[in-house]
Amino acid sequence: MKTDNIIQTKTFEFSLLIISLYSTLLENREYVLSKQLLRSATSIGANVEEAIAGQSRKDFISKMSIASKEARESLYWLRLLQKSQLVAYDYEPYIAKAEEIVRIITAIVKSSQNS
Repeated sequence: MKTDNIIQTKTFEFSLLIISLYSTLLENREYVLSKQLLRSATSIGANVEEAIAGQSRKDFISKMSIASKEARESLYWLRLLQKSQLVAYDYEPYIAKAEEIVRIITAIVKSSQNS
C-alpha cells in the first residue's frame, strides 16, 4: 500500500495486526470478544478510506467521526480482553496503537470542524 496519508497507513497496519491477533485468539478458543474486536478494528480503516473519498467536508467529518467511534470501541474490546484474561496475552501494544489512532482521528475531526 503506497500512500503518504499517515492515518490511512496506521489504520491499515492496525487492521493487519488485529487480524493476526484474531487468529491467535481463535486458536485459544476465544470466539465472541475476538469477533467484536475484529469487526470494530477493521472498520476503522474502512471508514478512513470512505472519509478520504468523501464528497464534501461534512461527509469527510462524518466518516472520520465514525472511524473515531470504531477506534474507541476497539479499545474497549482490547481492554476487556486484557482485564478478563480469557486468553493470557500481552494486549498492551495493541492498546497503545489504538490509543494513538484515537488521538490522531480526534485531532483530524476537530481541525476539520474548525476550518
